Amino acid sequence: MSVSAAILGCSGPALTAEEAAFFRDVRPWGFILFARNLETPDQIRRLTAALRETVGRADAPILIDQEGGRIQRLGPPQWRAYPPGRAYGALPPDRRREVTRLGARLIAHDLAELGINVDCVPVLDVPDPEGHEIIGDRAYGETVEDVALLGRAACEGLMAGCVLPVVKHIPGHGRAKADSHLELPVVDAPFEALDARDFAPFRALSDMPMAMTAHVIYAAVDPVRSATTSERVFERVIRGVIGYDGLVMSDDLSMQALSGGMAERAAESLAAGCDVVLHCNGDMAEMRAVIDGTGELSGRAAERARAALSRIPGAPEPLDHAEAVARFDEAFR
Repeated sequence: MSVSAAILGCSGPALTAEEAAFFRDVRPWGFILFARNLETPDQIRRLTAALRETVGRADAPILIDQEGGRIQRLGPPQWRAYPPGRAYGALPPDRRREVTRLGARLIAHDLAELGINVDCVPVLDVPDPEGHEIIGDRAYGETVEDVALLGRAACEGLMAGCVLPVVKHIPGHGRAKADSHLELPVVDAPFEALDARDFAPFRALSDMPMAMTAHVIYAAVDPVRSATTSERVFERVIRGVIGYDGLVMSDDLSMQALSGGMAERAAESLAAGCDVVLHCNGDMAEMRAVIDGTGELSGRAAERARAALSRIPGAPEPLDHAEAVARFDEAFR
């Protein structure tokens, strides 16, 4: 059966009849959850099962943004609050990697229990002092070396718990002086500077299964189109100097950095080189338009999608949860 090259959201904690019928008809590759969808563990398990039932695939990816700090869709009192990326980078050098991996392993434990198998982590953006605070403390550190080291540790921790990581925001959001949720940032740094700093963490983690684009213009590569919709950025940078051959998903198509209707945004992203497009807000009219601009997941994109899901281990790495939580908490005392 055909699968649409899209990841879609839904409007609330349970599927409406219209949503269920729509998803059965268009069969998106995956889904993404937000706070509006999340109430209790049992409710979330019912929702993830219902989403997978609509597409008839038990391994259909269900995504979430569970970074820690400002960006965590699951939180107290039902779930633990995790620190932002920068808190790991502030630990003593001999503990940073171990604790970053442990934190990701604990997050994976939380997610896997709910039927969520993809986390949009780690942030591999290297922040710039003049950049917008949208990245800020979400970054693990201020150097390529720290970001790459701890980003890989986070990926390892997630996959040990049977959750796929998504490296973001490829090829780098750290220099952007605007929030791409609200407007289209333009980065005018020379290519050599971008290659040495912004692209470098993604090159170091080019073996990871999934990546999410940045809605950012890199004037040195394409002065007109954002990375998400730029064939030049895909060919020269993402698939070129970074050497990334995993599945690339767009950032959210409903963000204001992009222009045009939803069908146009979806079509332009896929034409540029995205394997799948992401639409998050659950608005039915917008989702129908996205699907109008989205074709079947096929060819090389389908191969990358299958390869990504094949990276989920058959069983999680053993975890003494109580001991792991105690060890994690001790690291931040």
